Amino acid sequence: MAEKVKNMTQGKPAGLILSFALPLMAGNVCQTLYTMVDTAVVGKVVGLDALAALGVCDWFVFLMFSLISGMTQGFSIRSAQHFGAGDGAALKNSVARSCLLTGVITVLALAVSQAVMDRVLFLLHTPPGSLPIARTYLRILFWGMPISAVYNLISCHLRAVGNSRSSLVAMLTASFVNIALDILFVGGFSWGVAGAAAATLIAQAVACLVCAMALRGIPQLHLKKADFHRNGQEDRALLKLAAPIALQNAIISLGGMAVQAVVDQRGGLFVAGFTATNKLYGLLEMAAISYGYALTTYVGQNRGAGEWKRIRQGVASASRMALATALFITAMMILLGRPILSLFISGTPEEYGRVMDIAYKYLTVMASFLFSLYFLYVYRSSLQGLGNTLLPMVSGFVEMAMRVGTALLLPLLMGDEGLYFVEVSAWVGAAVLLTAGYYRQMRKMEPNKTAEG
Repeated sequence: MAEKVKNMTQGKPAGLILSFALPLMAGNVCQTLYTMVDTAVVGKVVGLDALAALGVCDWFVFLMFSLISGMTQGFSIRSAQHFGAGDGAALKNSVARSCLLTGVITVLALAVSQAVMDRVLFLLHTPPGSLPIARTYLRILFWGMPISAVYNLISCHLRAVGNSRSSLVAMLTASFVNIALDILFVGGFSWGVAGAAAATLIAQAVACLVCAMALRGIPQLHLKKADFHRNGQEDRALLKLAAPIALQNAIISLGGMAVQAVVDQRGGLFVAGFTATNKLYGLLEMAAISYGYALTTYVGQNRGAGEWKRIRQGVASASRMALATALFITAMMILLGRPILSLFISGTPEEYGRVMDIAYKYLTVMASFLFSLYFLYVYRSSLQGLGNTLLPMVSGFVEMAMRVGTALLLPLLMGDEGLYFVEVSAWVGAAVLLTAGYYRQMRKMEPNKTAEG
């Protein structure tokens, strides 16, 4: 039987982090696969206007959903610290309070998303042919926020106690469901992007159910009515960790939406090319996300146990693994980028050639700087595990400034191709800040380990 929880304060750091990250990577491959199928089916069956509509929606969707996922991620940092410290009562109360706070946040996010959707699409300069398609897609997707919130809440707390395998099972199951429903709803029933959105929601519900079932085997996360007792101190501690992560995601999203507004003014073909590559974003960063989740749990548990030497060893090992992984993915994208991109692109031979040229050039630039994105995840997640979520929030401002600044400046110097460097400039700027911040934080905290531990 697979291990239900994992104490990461004991054992070899590199092995623990890798064994924790590998199931998450496999799960992310599944999630990326069904996202790619979404895009491929829509691009091939519905057309370039629909593909452009998905591109317009990307950052707005990320903004609203990442507010919720950021909060749940922050809540789970506290849980990992309690688990590492061996304080079961505090762990259960923290999880219970997280459930209540997540419910309130989800209701507010759902109301806001429906209220501002049309205005946001206008501000993004959505191409006329894509506007009604984007509106339909967003309206359906946003009604699924409660499903996404429950999934994120459960999966984050499973990871906090060292369980990453349940996420793999959830994503694997959801991938098959989403792919099958994409083909049925979009290809068979001709429901267009509405079918793609519905398939995504149903797949998320399945993933949520799988993770909920995993809770039955983890007594540390079994809650009773008494665990929900009022605890203002715990609520404040949870919000202190979670709010900066949610704000960080919002800041990053706003910068991305500003760039999207610039891209949208380049016309439907340019937007379609950008969208095709952006849909590979998940493939590029899937291992980085996994290392990040592993480090948040690893550092959080060891922070709770006062194991400072192990934190340094683990982060150093993760940095080396992240670099090697990034270089491998870079090589694969440069070699296989065109065949993969061809899955998403349709149109006349002239349209196909133009969109492919845009997409592959953009992909090559992103792949070449991928190592900086991986370092960004390593050091941002390590800081969050230490309990510092403020500096990662500041890095969100850096990302926004770099994105918006380069989006406005580089096209003046390089033409439209300057937009290919917008994303990587954000990665580099944030990675430099976070790397320096991690080592500064460790120097600041480690001498106090006797008092802390």
